[in-house]
Amino acid sequence: MTSAQAGRCVAESGAHTAALVELYTSKNCGSCRPAEQWLSSLRAHAPGTVLPVVLHVDARDYSGEPRPTRQRKLTPLQRMALTYTPQVLLQGREFRGWGTPAFDAALAQINRSSARVRIRLEIVSLRADGIEAEANALLSGRIEAAALYLAAYVKQSESHLVLEWQGPFAFGPEAPVRRVLPFPPGTAPANSGVVGFVQDRQTAEVLQALRLPAC
Repeated sequence: MTSAQAGRCVAESGAHTAALVELYTSKNCGSCRPAEQWLSSLRAHAPGTVLPVVLHVDARDYSGEPRPTRQRKLTPLQRMALTYTPQVLLQGREFRGWGTPAFDAALAQINRSSARVRIRLEIVSLRADGIEAEANALLSGRIEAAALYLAAYVKQSESHLVLEWQGPFAFGPEAPVRRVLPFPPGTAPANSGVVGFVQDRQTAEVLQALRLPAC
């Protein structure tokens, strides 16, 4: 659910759990295009029920080949994705049955679950190099290892492209997180926004996710 509060660009997650779907792709990946087309088809689901994002993994970062001047930081999830592409994570865990009825069943089960976390996102300002965002979350129960992750995204065609996840961040009622989230190289602020999720770092399960388009 997104709302403008006195001219502010703000979103808060709802009472049910949204599903975070991460697709990791790489250059010269022959089977990545069908996976990207499948990910684009998820837009047919009800708004706020599923959040699909694409992260491009450059295998040269770990191949020993000469590296470009500008380096990208790879998160543990991106490093894991170097084993093969395309790779799909559903709620932080690998899901090989994407594009099958098994995925639809898993998505429906996630969406039926009551949210254990409430996330609030606010876009403070748009900059040439990224988005200044403020985020916070509130747990409905006790989860010792819960952490918040954030990223800026740019909409390209029907995909939401993310450079990297920033985090983990601790959070609390009086401890909002404010960061400038960089755009993927070669992209512009047009059709951009912020996406965030809270994950149980002990189990790797994503507990809730939220996306806020630039207002």
